Amino acid sequence: MRQGKKNFRHESLQDRDSIQALLKAISQGIAKGRLTLSDEDGEMVMQPDGLLQLKVAATQDEERHRINLRITWQVEAEREKKSKNLKVKVK
Repeated sequence: MRQGKKNFRHESLQDRDSIQALLKAISQGIAKGRLTLSDEDGEMVMQPDGLLQLKVAATQDEERHRINLRITWQVEAEREKKSKNLKVKVK
């Protein structure tokens, strides 16, 4: 059985250097296979592994430019990785 959905969300104004440092930390966490996201409201630990899906979207209008990055991967709980016996009955 899977655990319930957990969420972490943070929003703040940052300068370019701060954003670059955060993106570098995310990149290093992906490389090491462990990301810890935290702020004053909570913490979430993620363990990226295997194939990761990357989605990049960008938009521009007169007043706002936006880049959205999404990285996703599948997680199998340790107990779900174990072999399960398949039974087939013929009548």
